[in-house]
Order: sequence, then structure tokens, then C-alpha cells
Amino acid sequence: MRKTVLTFGFIAGAVMAAMMAIALPFQDQIGFDRGVYVGYTSMVLAFLMVFFGVKSYRDNVAGGHVTFGQAFKVGLLITLVATACYVVSWQVIYYGFMPDFLDNYTAYALDQARQSGANEAQLARQTKEMADFIEMYKNPLVNLAFTVIEPLPVGLVFTLVTAGVFGRRAA
Repeated sequence: MRKTVLTFGFIAGAVMAAMMAIALPFQDQIGFDRGVYVGYTSMVLAFLMVFFGVKSYRDNVAGGHVTFGQAFKVGLLITLVATACYVVSWQVIYYGFMPDFLDNYTAYALDQARQSGANEAQLARQTKEMADFIEMYKNPLVNLAFTVIEPLPVGLVFTLVTAGVFGRRAA
């Protein structure tokens, strides 16, 4: 099981890390609003490895049959490996190459609020909230937590669906 989990987990993690590394230099052209779509699309593509990993485990290790629990365990472990790769990649990119990411996002968010007709009080409140978030995000544990919750739910959905598809009682 370890080989299957690591192989498919690292493939999924590499897909997410590569897409992040490829897309972030084009952030100004893509924009923050469309960047979300690029990011989550790459996660969906990467987490297809959960399906293929569980299928490989079923066919090559488990003799053609897995229960829901076995399929869920394999899928969850693949998801955790991929998520760890994503988190490490973001930490390297954020601290090494884009330490001004949140400042740029704050400017974007305030501009969007201005364009939607926010008054000065609303803009001041949003500016303070963003400044508080930036300060909080400087804590590495908070940074890690926020980064983990980006891909993990996507991977969990793929894990549940895959376990439902492949999981059945052994004959």
C-alpha cells in the first residue's frame, strides 16, 4: 500500500505544485478572480490520482476487491501526501518568491470593493480586516492551516466518491 500511496500522492502533489509554479508568474494576466478557477481546476485534475491510485491498489495489491474502508484509507493517504506537497510548494513560493502576495491581494480586494460602490467606512473596515489577516498570516502555523484547507476538501470529496465507487464487501 505504501508504494501505491506515495506514487499516486506524489504525482497528484507534483501536478498541483507545477500548476501553481506555472500560473503564479502570470498572476497579473490571469487576475485573482480567474486564478481561483485555475487553482481549483488543477486540484481536480490532480486528485484524479486518488481514483487511479485506489484502482491500482484494488487491482495490484488487494486481489481485485476492496471494501469502502480500504478504498477510503488509500484515497485519504493519497490526498494527505498530495496536500503536503501543495503546502510545501506554497511555502517555498510564498516566502521565497512572493512575500508581497497578500499586499497585492489586499489592493485587488479594495479596488473591487471601490468599484462595487463601497463607502469610505466600508473601505476602512475592509482595510483593517485585511491588515489583521496579513498580520495573522505571518504566523507559520496559521499560514500552514490556511494552505491545508485549500486542497484538502477537494481531495476528501474525491476520496469519498472513489471509495463509494470501488468499495464493496469482499465476496
